[in-house]
Amino acid sequence: MATLFNEFELSDATKRSLEQMGFESATAIQADTIPVALEGRDLIGQAQTGTGKTVAFAIPLVERIDSSNTEIGGLVLTPTRELCIQVAEEISKVGRFKSIRVLSIYGGQDIGRQIRALRNRPHIIVATPGRLIDHLNRGTVKLQSVQMAVLDEADEMLDMGFIEDIEGILNQCPRERQTLLFSATMKPGVKTLAKKFMHDSVHIAVKAQEVTVPLIEQVYYEVHERQKLDVLTRLLDIQNPELAIIFGRTKRRVDELMGALQTRGYLADGLHGDMSQGQRDAVMRKFRDGGIEVLVATDVAARGLDVSGVTHVFNFDMPQDVDSYVHRIGRTGRAGMTGLAATFVTPREIEHLHQIERVTKRRIERRPLPTVTEARMGMQRMAMEQLMKVVNEDDLGGYRIMAEELLEEYDSILLVSAALRAMSKTNREIPITLTEEKPLRVKKPPRFGGGNQRRDSRFHGYPQARESRHYRNRDASGRDSRREK
Repeated sequence: MATLFNEFELSDATKRSLEQMGFESATAIQADTIPVALEGRDLIGQAQTGTGKTVAFAIPLVERIDSSNTEIGGLVLTPTRELCIQVAEEISKVGRFKSIRVLSIYGGQDIGRQIRALRNRPHIIVATPGRLIDHLNRGTVKLQSVQMAVLDEADEMLDMGFIEDIEGILNQCPRERQTLLFSATMKPGVKTLAKKFMHDSVHIAVKAQEVTVPLIEQVYYEVHERQKLDVLTRLLDIQNPELAIIFGRTKRRVDELMGALQTRGYLADGLHGDMSQGQRDAVMRKFRDGGIEVLVATDVAARGLDVSGVTHVFNFDMPQDVDSYVHRIGRTGRAGMTGLAATFVTPREIEHLHQIERVTKRRIERRPLPTVTEARMGMQRMAMEQLMKVVNEDDLGGYRIMAEELLEEYDSILLVSAALRAMSKTNREIPITLTEEKPLRVKKPPRFGGGNQRRDSRFHGYPQARESRHYRNRDASGRDSRREK
């Protein structure tokens, strides 16, 4: 039986916020962690993204903060700027009626602007480790009054090389603080971090069936590189996704694919690390508001994205490793909704796919390539749905006279057929050639018990872009730029 939020011992202000946010019953991770966190205990919450863990720590964080205090009382560390922004927004919503001020601090934004924002005395800071270290070194952030520290996506932060930054940050917080750690996995590094900085912590993990992705249908298409664009657009026409994310391997791929989709008449935009923060925010705003239907993104740019309503994920290029695959497909099938994850696999990458299947213990179903005929039928079906939607709107008074005149001259079936044809897209098959990406070089996974295993990955060569000090360029303005090939 689901736990209701009004069953928790929460302030009236927080209950009011949750009610306004439309929250009634708690998810598994929320039901198990919130009561423990409200008691003031350290805890480790093991849960995948999409299970509601942000609210799981936002509620106790807001409840503990005294809004009359002008010093920083809460700290949340996240691996990426996108997640940083989203977490800050969520905490702000939860703390709205307690007048909790929340500030996000991340690389890619002018540090001077952040310093000015800090003068407003935020109660809670949500930050990426690298940028927070910059502020600590400048003396623009003081953590001596932090009552609660939260490490969100701890395993991902460690994979990105943030361990030294995290330790340095936590060492500047009071020892008697409360610490909450949330992670999808309990890798050795996460356990070591918990042991070093947490006291008598409670480990709470959602059940196995809840951290897997049973609601995501996983399929693949064996396709040659030069066929990928045509296969993608046919699938978009046949499946007609409400919101779709398409993953490309490089910035060049994202730019070219975005342009190709726009040329063929799709509402598409792109997201990658070379874009300014303002551009990235604008794209994400359009995606969330339905201004675009298809988002093309690199792995780095899409880290931490949490957008409800994504029905389809397309791996236009194979992910580099299992973690990236799981992260990508996890953008759909969220909050109890179903989703479809389709992966394009070139013949030379089939073994890579089989390795993903072995590690995830999940069979990925092979599907036949869609045909031109199926795509055209899909477009016709969409046109018919649009036509019926207009009919049901019952606002056709200005067109009835013209319709009657046409019916006097033409057959009704002929007229409807012409209307459907006019509403169908005619530019779907414009010839476009994309720059080809080389197939992934796949090596056999190392045998357990010997050899070097890098970053606990099942594959050699784990090329994740990092925002740590060793993998970051910083210009004179204090902006961070990530490296994506």
